[in-house]
Amino acid sequence: MTPPPQPQPPAAPADFSINQMTVKQLALPELVAACADFGIRGVGLWREPVREYGVEAAAKLVRDAGLTVTTLCRGGFLTAAEPAERARALADNRAAVDEAAALGTDTLVLVCGGLPPGDRDLPAARARVGTALAELAPYAAARGVRLAVEPLHPMYAADRSVVSTLAQALALAAPFPAERVGVCVDTYHLWWDDTVPDALVRAGAAGRLHAFQLADWTTPLPHGALTGRGRLGDGAVDFPRWRRLMAAAGYAGPVEVELFNEELWAQDGREVLAETVRRYAEVCGPHAC
Repeated sequence: MTPPPQPQPPAAPADFSINQMTVKQLALPELVAACADFGIRGVGLWREPVREYGVEAAAKLVRDAGLTVTTLCRGGFLTAAEPAERARALADNRAAVDEAAALGTDTLVLVCGGLPPGDRDLPAARARVGTALAELAPYAAARGVRLAVEPLHPMYAADRSVVSTLAQALALAAPFPAERVGVCVDTYHLWWDDTVPDALVRAGAAGRLHAFQLADWTTPLPHGALTGRGRLGDGAVDFPRWRRLMAAAGYAGPVEVELFNEELWAQDGREVLAETVRRYAEVCGPHAC
């Protein structure tokens, strides 16, 4: 039987980066090979599959392929109030910093964590994130790694992140030098917020725009809401506007496409990757902006 034809590699734009979670069905060597075939220069990695493969082995694999690791996801979950849990979280984040440094990326994305069980005090939980950053920022800086606080959509405030807006993320970053703590801007989480343009200007002026991720917002949301990120162009997000806003704020770095989507994970990973690059060029290329 003749094998089915493989998708033709599109020409990946120079600033395009694929987040590993978008095509998590591809093992790391398969992802690296597909990036080489498609001319993709950047990849955002996740700790769990990297650890499974081996951090040093993963670092060699991407380095030998000429890939840039644009971010490592994720550190964070820093809201615990109980001392032993806080100590475990800090230790895990120091390990994440070490992994980022080994992989050669300068950016560790932080998902800050939700409310501890039985806790309803959002401001106090958010303040504990700031306390944790004070402990982690010097450790990360000594290893050449920046911490990028990622605000998540408010629907995740209870269980995943008490940091819901770019303004809140910038307030947490403000006590630290920009080269130590900045923000990760993700369209899926921030597309709805009309205060974002002014916050982006402030973030850019302060040098705190450390990462930029894309996903579309489609409805209805699936059960659980975590794995419902839409493919670029399928939903409500105005990507050309976001590209203009980020450029005006001074961001000129890589742009990761990060999709959590059960339907995409059930498909052929190379086909998903090819389609993701095509859509990126269509909705985010120079002609679109």
